[in-house]
Amino acid sequence: MKPLLTLFAFLALLRGPTLAATKPNIIFVMADDMGWGQTGYRGHPVLKTPNLDAMAANGLRFERFYAGNPVCSPTRASVLTGRSNERTGVLTHGYALRLQEKTIAQALKGAGYVTAHFGKWHLNGYKGPGAPVLADDPRNPGAFGFDEWVSATNFIDMDPWLGRNGRPEQLKGDSSELIVGEAVKFLEKHRASGKPMFTVIWYGTPHSPFRASEADKASFAQLNDTSANHHGELVAMDRSIGTLRKKLRDLGLADNTLLVFNSDNGGLPEIQPNTTGGLRANKGQVYEGGLRVPGIMEWPAVIKPRITSHPASTMDLFPTVADIVGLPASSFIQPVDGVSLRPLFTAETGPRAQPIGFRFGTKTALVDNRHKILANHLRSGRFELYDLEADPNETKDISAAQPALFERMKKQLLAFNASVDASFAGKDYPEGKVTPPDPESVSWFEAERYQKWLPQWKDYWAYQSYLNPGAKGAKGGKKAGKKNQN
Repeated sequence: MKPLLTLFAFLALLRGPTLAATKPNIIFVMADDMGWGQTGYRGHPVLKTPNLDAMAANGLRFERFYAGNPVCSPTRASVLTGRSNERTGVLTHGYALRLQEKTIAQALKGAGYVTAHFGKWHLNGYKGPGAPVLADDPRNPGAFGFDEWVSATNFIDMDPWLGRNGRPEQLKGDSSELIVGEAVKFLEKHRASGKPMFTVIWYGTPHSPFRASEADKASFAQLNDTSANHHGELVAMDRSIGTLRKKLRDLGLADNTLLVFNSDNGGLPEIQPNTTGGLRANKGQVYEGGLRVPGIMEWPAVIKPRITSHPASTMDLFPTVADIVGLPASSFIQPVDGVSLRPLFTAETGPRAQPIGFRFGTKTALVDNRHKILANHLRSGRFELYDLEADPNETKDISAAQPALFERMKKQLLAFNASVDASFAGKDYPEGKVTPPDPESVSWFEAERYQKWLPQWKDYWAYQSYLNPGAKGAKGGKKAGKKNQN
């Protein structure tokens, strides 16, 4: 920690007497289904993201930032725990985070932070569109260390229903702007207390069902309706990031706030233009298009603005914050899959010391700096090896041409999978088993705690195809509505 403390001491002389003595505020912002290619700074042909572009220009822009998984709930588990998702019980969308896990919110709360979650939660075991997270839900954000929360079970869109510390409430407007507005209120409320703040903002944008305002989709009239609404949602999301960054400056918090932006998985295949910047495959797959996402870290007092090709992931966020704040090792359940990125804030550090492993169903992959090995069906014994520096689009399998490298990385990947199997069985916990047992993943509208709310919600446009048989409120009826719940 000495280099960082030295830097703080120098900055304190320039910026005021209190900066060196204060813990940084920390804000995690995450998009939902935004692909690696969907930013202005990467040259998207129709989408402009001036606020993300400004954040990238003023911070550390990652060209190789990886979601913890190619779908959403698992990546959220990796953010909160620093661990690969299957270790935590979150196999895919709608699986619950185990109560035995330790989270970054719990650790920071113990270190004196006030904590809050806004937006999509999706770690309490429910499928279906985003409904308010209720107070009696044993896996609500409060159970995992969040003091305040305005949260939904899953993706949210226009005029969303959210649970304000468990009390259902409908907000009017674009969901991205609404949850940033709630986060701003939290920052304003707690700024005077002198307590450092940990804020998580998880958008429902640009997840389906796609619905943007007429003004936000006006620039995309040349696209089909689905793609126009999808990109219009991103326009509103980018604007909300501008609102957040401006408010941090207005409140005098920007210099000593670590602001992190990323997406929860790769882009969607049905959206045009291409969402992944030409990377292979999409959401749900372990090729680069399913895993590599936009990633930016901004901290004006500390981070030297630049672009880095150092591989990093959502599993690294908790270890990075732990390094910055000085959290004890007991803050984590072991093994931890992430590493601290703090040394990267001021200079390039050379190769990554620890590979990044992924598992989703039968699919598994491992990234070790420039090389990546993967299997689409692990039990088949068929593995593919790629050189991501020479071939970022994964067009040429080099396993036969590089047999020694192939065998080494295959051994690494199999060891990772064996470790995850042990974790999933509960071997990482003091009890040596999972307790209480993992709950069944169900749709919220089938759960007893939600039944009394169904009559009040049956006409809300995003719920109609789920609550009213035969309705088409959410883009194409019940079948289409259920197609993409993650």
